[in-house]
Amino acid sequence: MNFRLGCAIWAYKEWVGDLFPSGSRASDFLQLYSRRFTAVEGNTTFYSTPNAETVQRWAAETPPGFKFCLKLPREVTHQGLLVPQIGRAIAFLEQMQGLGDRLGPIFAQLPPSYSPASLDDLSKFLAACATQTPLAVEVRHLDWFQPLHVQQLNTLLENLGVGRVLLDTRPIYECPDDPQLSSERRKPKVPLQPVVTTDFSLIRYISHPEQQMNQRFLAEWVTHIDQWLRQGKQIYFFVHCPVEARSPANARHIQQLLEQHGAPVPILPWNAIAPSPSQLSLF
Repeated sequence: MNFRLGCAIWAYKEWVGDLFPSGSRASDFLQLYSRRFTAVEGNTTFYSTPNAETVQRWAAETPPGFKFCLKLPREVTHQGLLVPQIGRAIAFLEQMQGLGDRLGPIFAQLPPSYSPASLDDLSKFLAACATQTPLAVEVRHLDWFQPLHVQQLNTLLENLGVGRVLLDTRPIYECPDDPQLSSERRKPKVPLQPVVTTDFSLIRYISHPEQQMNQRFLAEWVTHIDQWLRQGKQIYFFVHCPVEARSPANARHIQQLLEQHGAPVPILPWNAIAPSPSQLSLF
């Protein structure tokens, strides 16, 4: 399975009645989510590290082939330089090994303050941690997107076998409204550079709540994903939305577009147990 699709979280009460059956309990959300999607971004670990018992429970509640792509804790990525946090990062990576074959790539989401001036720090950190499990990096300082630094970063990641997280916020900025108006945390406005630096890539797509506003961006992603899959790359595609209730349907829509395009993607488990996207009550 080279293509996996999901959302940023698995527990959201407003998904009950659409993604989840009516009457579903919060304790069942992970089990239900993992029978509909094939991966989850797992934002929860950015804020707190689950204990060994919780990690084992996550693995037990999900089916074979499902993957958790978790964020490194903010105590690692948001405390300045990364090298002083290598020990803490490795401890986290070791703790997550309890997921077994449910563990996908783990990624470091670097803050906007972390600039290319810290390239050597990033290089040493990744070299120390990338041997533990597949890693990916998301940069947000705008200087990383300048041509010289783009080349330096991509070369570093390619040499270390580290993925580059592709964050696409265009749908919520290149639109006539402000879909983040009620959002507590606004997504960064950064350029998109669709490049794959190793044998896998994590794509974080920040969708517009209205499906039609996503069409031209998703058409681009369908072409990229199809090409990368045919090159043997492994793609994880995670759909966010300022209106979180819309994320599952927007994710299912990209699956439908990929199938219509003839891309080599597996059948989405959700399709076997729920109506087609056109029948969803969200739209």
